[in-house]
Amino acid sequence: MKEKKHSFDHRIIMDLVITVILVLIDRVIKIYAVSRLKEHPSISLIKGILELTYLENTGAAFGLLKGQKYFFILVGVIILLSIIYLIFKMPRKKKYNAAHVALSLIAAGAIGNMTDRIIYDYVMDYIYFSVIRFPIFNVADIYVTVATVMMLILLLFVYKEDDLNFLRFKEKRLREID
Repeated sequence: MKEKKHSFDHRIIMDLVITVILVLIDRVIKIYAVSRLKEHPSISLIKGILELTYLENTGAAFGLLKGQKYFFILVGVIILLSIIYLIFKMPRKKKYNAAHVALSLIAAGAIGNMTDRIIYDYVMDYIYFSVIRFPIFNVADIYVTVATVMMLILLLFVYKEDDLNFLRFKEKRLREID
């Protein structure tokens, strides 16, 4: 059955709802983390493994590119515009529902951390795996990580090459000049 070409795709509303809810969850947790952790000692959740530790991060993971606020905001805007493009370009088939969820997760993570950078000039991080000394991170980072794994699984095991044809730009046919 052929779907209507000009009908509105309700998944776009769901993408927006998911994104907004996830951004709100991230914001509430960050506000709570600041109130309980800033200028306080770390809280051990699982002794020697998992802690809550407050950090104002002006860079990216592993302290890369510290102080590059406008660069990170620009990258965030480019990511969000790319996600919007993909959401509108993606075929209206059930097989793409998981990709919609993954893109919503990435958008929520980007918005959550970009909001911190715009308001505070840093990202609020607070989750620390002390057992492996992993960089301190936050819920928005978890969204992006989970979505990236989802997209890798989809691209490697679910979608075939033809399923991604919507990403191709249409080739312009040039007339042969005799």
